[in-house]
Amino acid sequence: MADTQDVVELILQDHRRMEDLFRRMRSVEDDRAGALREFADLLIAHAQAEEAEVYPALKRYKNIDDEEVEHGEHEHDEGNEALLELLLVEEVGSDEWDSKLEELVEAVNHHADEEERTILNGARENVAMQRRQELGRAFVRERARQLKAGCGSVENVRKIVES
Repeated sequence: MADTQDVVELILQDHRRMEDLFRRMRSVEDDRAGALREFADLLIAHAQAEEAEVYPALKRYKNIDDEEVEHGEHEHDEGNEALLELLLVEEVGSDEWDSKLEELVEAVNHHADEEERTILNGARENVAMQRRQELGRAFVRERARQLKAGCGSVENVRKIVES
């Protein structure tokens, strides 16, 4: 991954990593459970960092649609719910697991696509690079804090979904 502090690029890097992990979770030749653990940590840390550090700052810009930012938060909730359902499936690779994985893929890819087209393009056009770098540093700090705390555990995902 490129060495950048631009919050837009950092978020895009996470989205591409999530896509790679989806491929691994679909592959019968890969460590699907390991890929899911990594994905769970990344998804939760990413969303929590966006909601704590990035989204509130972007809402202050008049040319970035607040409704799109709030919709992004709602889509995080949907992704978290789909993640929890997959984490609760007992047998990796079962029909149920594959079905729940596809629901997760759909929820996360839908969100990433919308976020990239609306929120991130808005940030590129309306937020100065220096501010995007400040937001990037805050995003990375919060994401690292979440990862260190084991944010993708079933217990934590359940707590987030139920709150």
